[in-house]
Amino acid sequence: MTSLTDLFKLLSDETRLRILMLLYIEPLCVCELSGVLGTSQPKISKNLSKLRDLKIVVDERREKFVFYSLRLEHPMLNHILSNIAQHIEDYPELLSDSVRLNQKEQFLTLCTLQIDPNESGE
Repeated sequence: MTSLTDLFKLLSDETRLRILMLLYIEPLCVCELSGVLGTSQPKISKNLSKLRDLKIVVDERREKFVFYSLRLEHPMLNHILSNIAQHIEDYPELLSDSVRLNQKEQFLTLCTLQIDPNESGE
């Protein structure tokens, strides 16, 4: 019963739920999540760390970025997220997040510009 209670506690946080819904759609890096959600990178990173510690997400380094994705081994969570996704029009903020997901590349570019100035060699 504890794992079920922990899952619902996890889902009760708005930022974590929004992150999970986006990761349900596709793997994303912190910069993309931050841009899509309009939330600071430290807040996103803190929530991702908690999700990783609870073995809800996994991370994978790709060049300069760490991308996060949902672990497939959590059937209850996948079922809940699938149900929410099927009725996303009932949740305006989640719907807005999924629409903004189409702009994710611009957020990755902005993050790159913030990271790279010291590497220009000037």
